[in-house]
Amino acid sequence: MPIMTGGQALVRQIKAEGLDTIFGLPGVQLDWAFDAIYDERDHFRVIHTRHEQATGYMADGFARSTGRIGMCLVVPGPGLLNASGALSTAYACSSQVLCVTGQIDSQLIGLGRGILHEIPNQMVAIASVTKWQGRPMAPVEVPGLVHEAFCQLTSGRPRPVEIEVPPDVLQATADVQLVEPARVERPGGDPDLIEKAATLLGKAKAPLIYVGGGVLRTGAWDQLRELAEMIDAPVTMTVNARGALSDRHPLAVQDLAAADLARESDVILVVGSRFVVSVNTNWQPGEKTLIQLDADQEEVGRNYPPDVAIVADAKAGLGALVERVKRHNVARPSRREEVKTLKAQITARGASLQPQADFALAIRAALPEDGFLVSESTQVGYWTQGYFPVYEPRTLLTSGYQGTLGFGFATALGVQVGNPGRKVVSINGDGGFFYNVQELSTMAQQGLPVVAVVFNDNAYGNVRRTQETRFEGRYIASDLYNPDLMKLADAYGIAGRRAKDAPELRRELRAALDANEPTLIEVPVGPMASMAGQQRASRI
Repeated sequence: MPIMTGGQALVRQIKAEGLDTIFGLPGVQLDWAFDAIYDERDHFRVIHTRHEQATGYMADGFARSTGRIGMCLVVPGPGLLNASGALSTAYACSSQVLCVTGQIDSQLIGLGRGILHEIPNQMVAIASVTKWQGRPMAPVEVPGLVHEAFCQLTSGRPRPVEIEVPPDVLQATADVQLVEPARVERPGGDPDLIEKAATLLGKAKAPLIYVGGGVLRTGAWDQLRELAEMIDAPVTMTVNARGALSDRHPLAVQDLAAADLARESDVILVVGSRFVVSVNTNWQPGEKTLIQLDADQEEVGRNYPPDVAIVADAKAGLGALVERVKRHNVARPSRREEVKTLKAQITARGASLQPQADFALAIRAALPEDGFLVSESTQVGYWTQGYFPVYEPRTLLTSGYQGTLGFGFATALGVQVGNPGRKVVSINGDGGFFYNVQELSTMAQQGLPVVAVVFNDNAYGNVRRTQETRFEGRYIASDLYNPDLMKLADAYGIAGRRAKDAPELRRELRAALDANEPTLIEVPVGPMASMAGQQRASRI
């Protein structure tokens, strides 16, 4: 077996598993890991950021937009805790993020001596936002734990995992044998349950398909489209599933229409979703036959008891249903006119919500159909969740149920790294944008042609509106003092543009995308009416 350091074992096993991009921020506990990456610099692209939170967000954006594993590399203690907000978002959105972190020297763990970056029970601390955690205590253990991390990332329900390696383990040498890369078979579900579900769907008079982010994570959009067309079932998509069917497809509709469609449905198939309709919306499936298919056994039936519960990968499970439904399928009246009517109502409702609609549609008009929009916790962002037209899978990213302010800009940078030939737009309020404003440096240094649109009202606008409407104008801690954003763009050496209204935003955004350069577009705005109560798209 070859002699290598623990750092070399870590990096070479990660390489063997097929990963080639690392978002990281170096520090003393990681010196031997970064030195090992230097040895493999022809293979790895390393994007170093200005804050650990950005490493996690960028890894998440990379993972969700490409369907590949995203990796962040951070120092222990405060570094890992800085990244935990991003990991919580990845956890909420079931994103394949590998977080590798340092530790203190192995013989000092748990002694509480106050070593640099030491926190008690680091693995326990990060367990709340990761699916699995591991710590090798010798170089020979490193490949096996890395391999297990990749198995965890690619089996069952994907969520972030964490490996922490003490610096003395990274530095130590040993005879180390690498492990064959992970090859996990995705389950297609119990054949008897698949057959039962196929029979119910095939014989249904008015089936409905309700899909969540699991369809996009597994790349199951072709199987979804084939099944929907086979049984002529409307497909309602949660926010994290938008694009699984193009919004131009006659059976595709946002889940804002789910309640109306469910009333006329007799069988509902739920795929890759927590199905929290009874929690987030004002309807329940009621006396319908419910089939739930999900890779996570714990999610099946958590929020509503199904008649048929199938634990399966969305792509494999939908593929199996396609094959079996053919044997049972009967003719049924088309529901396409019903879907068309509901889509028109949703479009009209969205258009009435101003100025959010005009700004968002200006972005849609300038952005190519395969371009990415990364949303944020801001009013225009809220509008996009229910009403923004989406034509390609994985092209609308949100922070899911975490609603993490500051998610958008850094995540968009990771999307661009993973999709270098495609256009990426990030929409932000000024409050959220300044959570990661320092990553303008990363955007400029790496030459990432993201266009960051900042709607600037010099306030935490949502908080200020609540203080005005619910607390009689008792404003506190909601006003912001912002720099001149055009001077800020110039200081970082990137293009700066301003747009005073939606038509100008469309022109400036199109020019920025054509220029294909890092760009900051400021849109000065006043207070906007709240989207609360107007838009109920589930964040699943």
